[in-house]
Amino acid sequence: MKPFFNKALRILLITNAMVLAAGAMLGPIYALFVKNVGGSLLDASIAGGFFALAAGITTLLAGKYADKVKEDELIVVFGYSVMGLGFLFYNFVNSIWSLFLLQIVIGFAEAFYSPAFDALYSKHLTRKKAGREWGAWEGMRYFTTAFGAIVGGFIVVQFGFGAIFTIMSALCFLSAIYIYFLPRKVL
Repeated sequence: MKPFFNKALRILLITNAMVLAAGAMLGPIYALFVKNVGGSLLDASIAGGFFALAAGITTLLAGKYADKVKEDELIVVFGYSVMGLGFLFYNFVNSIWSLFLLQIVIGFAEAFYSPAFDALYSKHLTRKKAGREWGAWEGMRYFTTAFGAIVGGFIVVQFGFGAIFTIMSALCFLSAIYIYFLPRKVL
């Protein structure tokens, strides 16, 4: 039986799904975490603004950088790894200012890997199936958001925020390690 997607796209979809699910685990309950570290609803919004601002600036610069690098997969590995560290460092956030700084780091990491990921994904698209293959990525993003949101809430209710941050971090690190140890010709 012929696989639905080529090997490179399957790897990119699965590893990116793990990273996106990790981020989605915190999304719906983020304001509760901000409140736990002494912040307000406004602080949660400001933190989200810092994330988006850092990501927007970084995306523009990272896109230019990705065009100059031969191995985009190493940029993806770096971004996933920094996101993993960022998610792990949520365990040590003890003030709103440390949260703001961490949001900037995570925004940088996500935006740094995104253009390189998109370039890799585009490189492996099958001619005349690009719509279906990009549709698979878009669908995966929504499915992992749904899955992550539900699982994240369950984990925090059962085990607390420390457990979710560790799991989020582990998902990013597993994706980074897997891609790093792939033979370079695969991606």
